[in-house]
Amino acid sequence: MTNHKDIQQWINDLFNSIDNKNNEKFSSYLSDDVRFRFGNMPVSTGKSTVEQQVSQFFTSIKSLQHEITEFWQQNNTIICHGRVCYTRHDNSTLSVPFSNIFKLNNQRISDYLIFVDVSELY
Repeated sequence: MTNHKDIQQWINDLFNSIDNKNNEKFSSYLSDDVRFRFGNMPVSTGKSTVEQQVSQFFTSIKSLQHEITEFWQQNNTIICHGRVCYTRHDNSTLSVPFSNIFKLNNQRISDYLIFVDVSELY
C-alpha cells in the first residue's frame, strides 16, 4: 500500500470485518505466523491460534464498533488510533480509546498489537 486512500480503505475493511464479528474475513488479513497481543494479555502466535482467540472474544460480547480518528504508515508499519464501543450481552456499553500497531509482511499482518484498557468490560 503506497497511498493514503489505499491504506485508509485497508484499515476500514479490516475494522469492518472486526465490527461485523466476521472471523473468517478478519483472519484473511493475518500472516500464517502472526504474533497477536490484545491489551495486557500474553502474545498469541499463529493464525489458527489467533482465530480461536478472537472467536472466543467475539462470543463474549454482543457487539463492537470502532471509530478510527487517525492513522499513519511508516514503511511496513501502520499505526491507527480511535475509540471502540463494546456492547455487553446485557446491552450496557463501554467506550474506550485504542491504538493498534500493524507490522506487515506481503500485505498481511505479521505483528498485531492492540493497546486498549478493557478492564471494565467484564
